[in-house]
Amino acid sequence: MARAGTPSGFGWLSIVRLGLVQASIGAVVMLATSLLNRVMVVEYGMAAAVPAGLVALHYAVQLARPVWGHGSDRGHARTPWIIGGVTVLGFGAMLAVFALPLGEAQPLAANAVLLFGFILIGAGVGAAGTSLLALLAAGVAPQRRAAAAAVTWIMMVMGIVISAGTAGALLEPFSWGRLVEVAGSIALAALVITVLATFRLERGMQAATPEPASETNFGDALRAVFAETAARRFTVFVFLSMLAYSMQDLILEPFAGIVFRMSPAQSTSLSAVQHSGVLLGMIVAGIGGSAFAGRAAGELRGWIAAGCVGSALALAGLAIGAGVGPGWPLAANIAVLGFANGVFAVSAIGAMMSLASSGSGADTGVRMGVWGAAQGIAFGLGGLAGAIGVDLARHAESDGRAFQSIFAIEAVLFMAAAVMAARIARQDAAINFREAEA
Repeated sequence: MARAGTPSGFGWLSIVRLGLVQASIGAVVMLATSLLNRVMVVEYGMAAAVPAGLVALHYAVQLARPVWGHGSDRGHARTPWIIGGVTVLGFGAMLAVFALPLGEAQPLAANAVLLFGFILIGAGVGAAGTSLLALLAAGVAPQRRAAAAAVTWIMMVMGIVISAGTAGALLEPFSWGRLVEVAGSIALAALVITVLATFRLERGMQAATPEPASETNFGDALRAVFAETAARRFTVFVFLSMLAYSMQDLILEPFAGIVFRMSPAQSTSLSAVQHSGVLLGMIVAGIGGSAFAGRAAGELRGWIAAGCVGSALALAGLAIGAGVGPGWPLAANIAVLGFANGVFAVSAIGAMMSLASSGSGADTGVRMGVWGAAQGIAFGLGGLAGAIGVDLARHAESDGRAFQSIFAIEAVLFMAAAVMAARIARQDAAINFREAEA
């Protein structure tokens, strides 16, 4: 038994091991959604709508996250779901790679294999990611959740950066055979790291604090989650905030090029500035959220609200900058946006872990699956809405006004999410006060 005041559950080494799994997932997702995106359009001359549609498909498949989460709830271990998910993810990515040379000779067969490959990619991400988050939620002490979220997400970003840099270097000069070797190596390395990182990890947690297995069917488990007001509101919050979070993904670099007349190299450097800000925000929220985590997720929701407000203000700044044009401190503005996004993301994931573990303990996977599905829908819609919105607006207005409209909508969504987070935090505080008096 843990001493009073000592956090129980996973230690820091275990959290880092799960971070390695997250990094492995991120590396293979980069391969599928970024590298293959470019290869399809540039090297194989496909319409840009093809990879965009496939990426949207992989998000759509993740609507089934609650099903996979319930599957891991019903079992006595989540590790097989994590390993199985990474295996399916890697297999789907390799199917997509093998479909590429079929395009010219057998386009129907190539498209069918690509569709099936990206369906498997979405299924693998959903199964592995949901089970990993459920394991973190069940195994990490409340005092460590914000820091655990920061560690795992920072490691995911590192996995993406390392795999992208390595793949880029090894693919020069490009050939399909070289792509097969690089993609296969990334997928195999991700699977090996996942197996080693999870080896006997869950067994130690189950020995210390056994996690109950679910005995209810999926429909009953899902209805039970949505019967809770807090769970329903948090689902809406996740959708709103992630919609705002993802809308700028596909438009920041075009914005810098069109309105500020930056070269591709200059706009790419802005992306590095943004991601540096995200990492710093994650670190600050991880340290601050854990240092002041005295009442479960209450303080984390305060950090969420702060991150949402900061993101809204930064987006309002970009809207102003769209009207001002060159001369606006764009790099500083984007750095602030990245920092606020990082604060929001880590604190939201930490609060998600707290709320997921606040139920019976046998429905953690379903809860994580519901919020993961809301996030997947929001990411798919957000990227698509941002890009389409700018295209439509540019036909009727000036470039600056078009981007202003999109950034203003994002700012409003983030403010709505901040209001929801603040209300949920106040309700938590009221509940805690009543429980203390009882």
